[in-house]
Amino acid sequence: MRRQQVAEAEDTQDTAGAAAAPGAGTGAAGDGAAGEAGKPAGKPIKQRKNGLYPAVSDELAAVMKSGWADTERRGLDPIPQADRTAARRAAVSARFPGERIVVPAGNLRTRSNDTDYPFRASTEYVHLTGDQTQDAVLVLEPLAEGGHAATAYLLPRSDRENGEFWLHGQGELWVGRRNSLTEAEQLLGLPCKDVRTAADDLREATGPVRVVRGHDAGIEAALHDKTTAERDEELKVFLSELRLIKDEFEIGELQKACDSTARGFEDVVRVLDRAQATSERYIEGTFFLRARVEGNDVGYGSICASGPHATTLHWVRNDGPVNAGDLLLLDAGVETTTLYTADVTRTLPVDGTFTPLQRRIYDAVYDAQQAGIAAVKPGAAYRDFHEAAQRVLAERLVEWGLLEGPVERVLELALQRRWTLHGTGHMLGLDVHDCAHARTETYVDCTLEPGMVLTVEPGLYFQADDLTVPAEYRGIGVRIEDDILVTESGNRNLSAALPRRSDEVEAWMAGLKES
Repeated sequence: MRRQQVAEAEDTQDTAGAAAAPGAGTGAAGDGAAGEAGKPAGKPIKQRKNGLYPAVSDELAAVMKSGWADTERRGLDPIPQADRTAARRAAVSARFPGERIVVPAGNLRTRSNDTDYPFRASTEYVHLTGDQTQDAVLVLEPLAEGGHAATAYLLPRSDRENGEFWLHGQGELWVGRRNSLTEAEQLLGLPCKDVRTAADDLREATGPVRVVRGHDAGIEAALHDKTTAERDEELKVFLSELRLIKDEFEIGELQKACDSTARGFEDVVRVLDRAQATSERYIEGTFFLRARVEGNDVGYGSICASGPHATTLHWVRNDGPVNAGDLLLLDAGVETTTLYTADVTRTLPVDGTFTPLQRRIYDAVYDAQQAGIAAVKPGAAYRDFHEAAQRVLAERLVEWGLLEGPVERVLELALQRRWTLHGTGHMLGLDVHDCAHARTETYVDCTLEPGMVLTVEPGLYFQADDLTVPAEYRGIGVRIEDDILVTESGNRNLSAALPRRSDEVEAWMAGLKES
C-alpha cells in the first residue's frame, strides 16, 4: 500500500487575511467552485502537528473523494432583510460615486493555540449584506454608466478533491457545512464569488478605493497603495450614520431581543436561591442559556453585579457572592440570530424586598429614568433625556445633603457625576453602542427622529470606600435601563415587559419565585 504524505500548505490566507482559514493558501476551489471561480484543485491540506495519522494512503484519499450525495439546496427564498440590505448598498453607492467600496466581514481570531473565539462578522458587513460568513468581503465596484455592481466574496463549499473537507481544521466535517456560492446568491440577493480570488482582484483594481479597516489584514494589504486613512475614515463614519435610523425589520429584531431578554431576567429571578449558594456566575450562566436558546449569543459581556460590585460600571468578572439583603445589578442583553442586541438593566433585591435606604436610592433612579424617557420624542435634542435624568438625580443628592445646592450650581459644575458617573444612554442596534463612529453633530448633538433606538439608563453608585457619604450608603449601586424607540408621536419602550417601579419589582419577583 502506497502512502501519500500530506504536504504543508501555507498558514496564512493571502486572499482573505485569515490564519488557517478553509482552503487557506491552497489555491483550491471549493466543492463545485472550480467552474465558478475558474480555479483548479490545488495543494493537499496541512494536517495538525503531532496528529496520530501522519499520512493519507492513496486508497483512503480515493475513498474519501467519492460516494457523497448531492446536497445542493435549490429554489431558496431570500433572507427577510434582503430588500433592506439592497437599499442600504444603494445609499452607499449614491454617497461614493465612481469609487470602489470594500467591506470585509473579518476573520477568525485565535483564543489559544489552535482554538478560536466564536466568529462574529463585522457590523458594517452584516448591515449591508445580512450575511455572517467569516472571511467574506463585500465589494461595490463602480460602473461606467453610474452606480455600482455589488459582489459578495465568500468561501464556497469545502473541496473534496484535495481533502480539505475532512483534513483541514475549518473543513466542513470539522465545523459544519457552508453555503455554496449559488445558494448564497439566492439567499443574499447578490452575485457571489470565491473569496480566495478577492485579494488578487482588488490588487488589479484601478481608481479610488475605500475599505473598512480593522477586520481583514489580508484585504487591507492588497489595497495598501490604493487607500488613505482619511478616505477610509469617511466611509466608516458614513456607514455608522447609515444605522442611526432603524427600518421596520431592525425594529422588529430589537423587539425580539428585548422580549428574549425579559425572559432571561425572569429565569434569573427564579434561580436566585441557587446563585446565593454559588456565585454571580450562576446568574451569568442562567441568562446565557436563554441567549443561546432564543438568539445567537449575549450582545455583550453580562454584568451580574451583586452587593458592592454593583458600583463597578462594567463588572463582568461575575465571580462574587450573592447575598440576601444586597442588591443585584443585572445588565444583560440577548443578541438575535440576525445580531441585533438588547441592552437592559434591572437592579433587584436579592431576597425580594428593598430596604428603606435601597428603596430611596432606587426610587430616585426610577424617577430620573422616567424624566429621561419622557424627554425622548421626535424633534427633541438628543441631549435632552440625559439632562432631564441628571437634573432629577442632582435634586435628590442635594435633598439628601450629599451635595450643597443650589441644583443649578451642581449641574453647571457637574458635581453629581461623582455618583452618577456615566452618560444616560446611547444608540442601540447591531452594536450595543451602535453608530459609535458617527459625527458628533449627527449623534449627541442631533435632533431625535422616528426610527432611532436608544437606551435610557441613569444610575447612582456609592463606592464602598467613599467617605463623603454616610456609611449606610456605601456599596450600593443602582441602574435602571430600557431600550426606547423614537416614534412619530413620542416613544415606545421596547423592554417594557420588565417592571421598573420598586413595588412592581417586588411583586414581580414574588410571583416568579412562587411559580
